[in-house]
Amino acid sequence: MLKRVLKIVLVTVAILVMMPLHAGKGGGWSTVGTARLTDIEIEYITFMREEEKLARDVYITLGPAWGQTIFGNIATSEQQHMDAMKTLIEKYGLIDPVVDENDVGSFVNDELDELYSVLVKRGEQSPYQALMVGALIEEVDMEDIQLAIDATNRKDIKAVYEGLLCGSRNHLRAFVAQIESDGLVYESQLYPDDAEWTAFIESVINSPMERTCGARRR
Repeated sequence: MLKRVLKIVLVTVAILVMMPLHAGKGGGWSTVGTARLTDIEIEYITFMREEEKLARDVYITLGPAWGQTIFGNIATSEQQHMDAMKTLIEKYGLIDPVVDENDVGSFVNDELDELYSVLVKRGEQSPYQALMVGALIEEVDMEDIQLAIDATNRKDIKAVYEGLLCGSRNHLRAFVAQIESDGLVYESQLYPDDAEWTAFIESVINSPMERTCGARRR
């Protein structure tokens, strides 16, 4: 099972909070009919199902706090991402880690459960911090989805992930546009000292919205 630990940087009023995201993700799920999948493929599918829920739940919570419609719009997209991952779970006979989709803020993965609380706490500080939380989530999602893509050779799984990745790029663009509408300049929060990553984030931000992000089903 994958044991890579990803540390994401959470900036809260001059305090840097570092949270492990990947440790122990999705391990130990019982499965049926998964002989064709590798352990890592199973791990990523189940983890991404909950990580998309994390994004949706944070946005559902922060939207009403500040009356920002962007959160409701992107939460709807995150639900579609959750549905796409559920399709893979059902196709390959995996156990769904999301027991109740309507239970906002509840996660089987302990790290995601704790991360939800940290992100919401930060986002409740101000509208600006809420938008920064959204942008951070999308940075993390993009990295995780790309890792999931690299971990499989299956066209159907890659197609779903590619749809999610396209959506995350658009979400990041939307959050950054809101942040920079007040004259601010967004800089990567995930790996601010990594020149390659920051250049990638800048390239995403400075490119136009993508209009065809629907995951192709194969």
